[in-house]
Amino acid sequence: MAQQMGNQPLIVLSDDSQRTSGKDAQSMNITAGKAVAESVRTTLGPKGMDKMLVDSTGEVVVTNDGVTILKEMDIEHPAANMIVEVAETQETEVGDGTTSSVVVAGELLSEAEDLLEQDIHATTLAQGYRQAAEQAKEFLDDAAIDVSPDDTEELEKIAATAMTGKGAENAKDVLSDLVVKAVQSVADDGSVDTDNIKVEKVTGGAIENSELVEGVIVDKERVSENMPYAVEDAKIALVDDGLEVQETEIDTEVNVTDPDQLQEFLDQEEEQLKEMVDSLKAAGANVVFVDGGIDDMAQHYLAKEGILAVRRTKSDDFTRLSRATGATPVSNVNDIEADDLGDAGSVAQKDIGGDERIFVEDVEEAKSVTLILRGGTEHVVDEVERAIEDSLGVVRVTLEDGKVLPGGGAPETELAMELRDFADSVGGREQLAVEAFADALEVIPRTLAENAGHDPIDSLVDLRSQHDGGDKAAGLDAYTGDVVNMEDDGVVEPLRVKTQAIESATEAAVMILRIDDVIAAGDLAGGQVGDDDGDDGPAGGPGGMGGGMGGMGGMGGAM
Repeated sequence: MAQQMGNQPLIVLSDDSQRTSGKDAQSMNITAGKAVAESVRTTLGPKGMDKMLVDSTGEVVVTNDGVTILKEMDIEHPAANMIVEVAETQETEVGDGTTSSVVVAGELLSEAEDLLEQDIHATTLAQGYRQAAEQAKEFLDDAAIDVSPDDTEELEKIAATAMTGKGAENAKDVLSDLVVKAVQSVADDGSVDTDNIKVEKVTGGAIENSELVEGVIVDKERVSENMPYAVEDAKIALVDDGLEVQETEIDTEVNVTDPDQLQEFLDQEEEQLKEMVDSLKAAGANVVFVDGGIDDMAQHYLAKEGILAVRRTKSDDFTRLSRATGATPVSNVNDIEADDLGDAGSVAQKDIGGDERIFVEDVEEAKSVTLILRGGTEHVVDEVERAIEDSLGVVRVTLEDGKVLPGGGAPETELAMELRDFADSVGGREQLAVEAFADALEVIPRTLAENAGHDPIDSLVDLRSQHDGGDKAAGLDAYTGDVVNMEDDGVVEPLRVKTQAIESATEAAVMILRIDDVIAAGDLAGGQVGDDDGDDGPAGGPGGMGGGMGGMGGMGGAM
């Protein structure tokens, strides 16, 4: 990039750098964004297909979860990464709807491409999209149905909807029941921290054998074989330190002149350890979880007193134990009192899937619980876990917000109709952008129909006519291809799934549309992505995007 000043050219960018401007830049970014959406589109809905992702070491992930697919894929293009962020935001905020949000973002870009070709300015488009998104959120708020936190049946429907189409679908009745119980157990005055629900995966058995433990499972064993295997009516002490002889802060040297002195020294250490165990016994503890190590001599005294002890407990297990049993962690074992102890009906070491673990069960009002997920193979269990995490997320936000919407493409079809009416009241060229936004939303019911093997045009026409007739909950039954009332069918999802998806998708699409210049630094240029000789497509393109920019929309041929 050189500019003439007098007779002297002014060099602004180095020769190595690459620059794509104007329509080329917009077109390239839109293509990249659409390619990302296209890559996950076939996974949408109850009849969506799965993806197998294989990394360079041969690790395999088989999944239907949009955000997992996008994270595992090796995406290089910066605009494509902006679309991946949409899925990540959706996952963090809600837990479900990651594929939908990405598909909508891709469709918004696709609709924008047509309008840009008609010489409508990107800023006008951005303005129209933002207006449409604001209006869409208002329409959704008005259409939402209230759900009470005690309405277990409705919550189970929400949990089941989130895991439909994923690996857990066959056992969704059992699993949705477990998910709702788990979330209700750890709810604190309307807010839920799903970190208090620990998910333990066990390979072996059927998915239906999954269970909920009202308490905590610690992935450790008791420190000594001489300790009891199980303790009923457990009084649990949590020691945020080790049961070991205290080391001095600074290096010290002790000169011992005769064997008696050495014996005295050792006796003193032993006495220290015995005092620690006596303190636990005096407080009434019969189970102790320790953050640090436990000295061999301390193990001996603990076993002698019939106390079950576990060492090197992880900090998050400590937190869960404290929440579940009501125990207060103490840093100095000699200061422990009866009030600091927690209660559990039983603490026992059990074998689960070939591993020995400590089960802390029968806890009244457990504020921390554990879901044990079973499955025939490792890949099955991993996919069930992803489905359960989505399910926990939607039940959490439903408890917090108390509002749900029908699923099956019903809200999108209704929104598209409402937005087309709204577009008439919008002045100027923004009107076209609002109409494009309405068309883009219909990608969801269209894709649901396509993925289920039904005719997307017929399905969309049926949906529109039902919504025209006033049935706001009419959605597509993917199994039969019929348009049915989704509320009656039990297909419901939280309001936040939809509002967050529209918000993130709009922001990402607007950000990509507003870019009209892509400048790459010199040291990034060249074809590190895809093949260096560029046979995947034309080499070049900004910032290390060579080699793969062809048919894959700049995604490095890594899909």
